[in-house]
Amino acid sequence: MTRGPKPKDNAVRRNKHEHATELENAAQAGREMPRGLGIATAGAKRFWRTWSTAPQTQTWAETDWAELEITTKLVDLFYQGDTKHASEIRMRVAKWGATVEDRARLRMKIEDESEETPDKAVSDLSESNLDEELFKLLNDA
Repeated sequence: MTRGPKPKDNAVRRNKHEHATELENAAQAGREMPRGLGIATAGAKRFWRTWSTAPQTQTWAETDWAELEITTKLVDLFYQGDTKHASEIRMRVAKWGATVEDRARLRMKIEDESEETPDKAVSDLSESNLDEELFKLLNDA
């Protein structure tokens, strides 16, 4: 048993937001990470690679790329053991639509999100490096 009146057969959504963003679910060309950032950890390199090729970058301006550089530097410090930057990283990636909830709040939709597959050709970091780095980080705490 459902609550409330039965919906009309020709119901039309009237709450569609005029500024909603719909993005194609295709990996972007991305950008190379600037060498001047001095990123040392595999986790931060993976973070850059993930975000630089994300569907959200279709709409990014130059200022957004500058924010990615700053955030990647914070992620690098995080993977080096400086965990006080975790909340700042989370706030920054939320503004880009990192999670399903963030994208819903931003009225951002990525087409065919369930069929998302990571690009294997871009992978230059082995999983063992990331595992060793995470193990070291967790044991130092």
